[in-house]
Amino acid sequence: MNSTTKLRANHGAGIKALLALALGGALNAAAWADINVGVIVSATGPASVLGIPERNTIDFCPTSIGGEKINYTVYDDATNPGEATKVARKLVTENGVDLLIGSSSVPGSLAILEVAYETKTPQLAIGPVPYTEKDKDHWLFRLPQPSELMAAAEVDHMNANGIKKIGFIGYADSWGESFLNGLKPAIAGTDIKLTAIERYNRTDTSVTGQALKIIAARPQAVVIVGSGTPAALPQTTLAERGYKGLYYQSHGAVSPAFLRVAGEVAEGTIFPIGPIVVAEQLPDSHPSKKIGLKYKEMYEAKYGKGSLSPFGAHMYDGCLILEAAIPVALKKAKPGTAEFRAALRDAIESTPEIAATHGVFNYSPEDHFGHDERSRVLITVENGAYKLIPESVVTGK
Repeated sequence: MNSTTKLRANHGAGIKALLALALGGALNAAAWADINVGVIVSATGPASVLGIPERNTIDFCPTSIGGEKINYTVYDDATNPGEATKVARKLVTENGVDLLIGSSSVPGSLAILEVAYETKTPQLAIGPVPYTEKDKDHWLFRLPQPSELMAAAEVDHMNANGIKKIGFIGYADSWGESFLNGLKPAIAGTDIKLTAIERYNRTDTSVTGQALKIIAARPQAVVIVGSGTPAALPQTTLAERGYKGLYYQSHGAVSPAFLRVAGEVAEGTIFPIGPIVVAEQLPDSHPSKKIGLKYKEMYEAKYGKGSLSPFGAHMYDGCLILEAAIPVALKKAKPGTAEFRAALRDAIESTPEIAATHGVFNYSPEDHFGHDERSRVLITVENGAYKLIPESVVTGK
C-alpha cells in the first residue's frame, strides 16, 4: 500500500469513526431527551388491593408527551416504607428519573418524600399524605383527595340524618391519623360528638376488643378508616357483635375487594369517594364523567367487567397531570436535568383546571392537593354495588 492509499484508508477510517461518533452522540442525545418516570406501588403486601390496579394502569399512560418519549420504571415496595425508600433512591441515582409517582399507602408515600426532597425531584403521591414541612412539601403533590374534604362530606350526611354520637376506629398509622384529624374540625361547631376512638393495625386479624369498647359507648354511627380489604374487618366484627348503627367508611376502602369481603354487612354503608367510581351515574355536566367513562372502558376491557377501582384511577390522573405539565416544562429545560425537574414541579403547581377522573386539579403554592368539591361524591352500597347519592354531587366551582 503506497502513501496515498494509506492516506485514503486512514481518511476513510477517520470518516467512519467520526460518523460512528456522531451517530452515537445522536443516539445518546435522543436517549438523554427521554423523560423518565419512576413509579413505586404496593403490588404485594397489605396494600396490594391499592397497588395492583395502580400498576395495571401504567399500560394506559402516554408513551409520548410534547414530542418526547416517556419511560416508566415500575417497582413494588411490598407495602414496606423501607423498601419504598430503597427503590426511590435507586430510581433517582441509577435511572435518573425526572419524577417519582408513589406509593400506594401514606407511610410509603412519606418514605419516598424523603428521597424526593433530598434530590429535588417532584413527587406525585398516590397516598393522601397530610401536609408536612414546607420545604419538603414544595416537591410533593397529592393525587387523592384530602381527608378534610372527604370527612366534611360525611359530616354533612350525619347532620342531615340526625347523627349526634359517633365512634371511630382507624389504622394506627399516618393514614388513620390523617382522617381523624380531618374529621375533628369537620364536627367542630356541630352537635356531633366523638364518643369512642379506637385504632388497629393493617395486619391485624382481630379487633374484637376495640369493637366492644365502641359498642359500649353507644354511638349512632361508626367511622371506619382503613384501606382495601382490611377496612372490612372492623365492620364485620361490629356486625357480629350486634352493632345496629350506621357505618361510614373512608375513601381508602372503596374497591370490589371490599364488597367481596364485607358481603351483606356492607349494605347501606356510606363512603366519600372520587366521582370515577360511579362515573356512569354522574350527570352529563360533571367534568369527570367523560374522562372517567373512558378510563373505565379501557381498564375493564383489559381486566374484566367490575374490575375498576378508584386507586388505579389516581394513577391515571397522575398521567393526565403530566400530559398538561410536561409541555410547559419542556419550554424551559431539557429532561434529565435539575432544571427540568424544577420546571416540571413549577408547571404542575401552576397549570389550572386539569380535568381528571377524580375531579379537577388546581394546584397552587398554598394547595398541593388541588381538589375542590367537584372531586368528591357520597356513595352507598345497594344490592352489592356502589350507588351514587345524587344530592352529594357538585358540578361547578
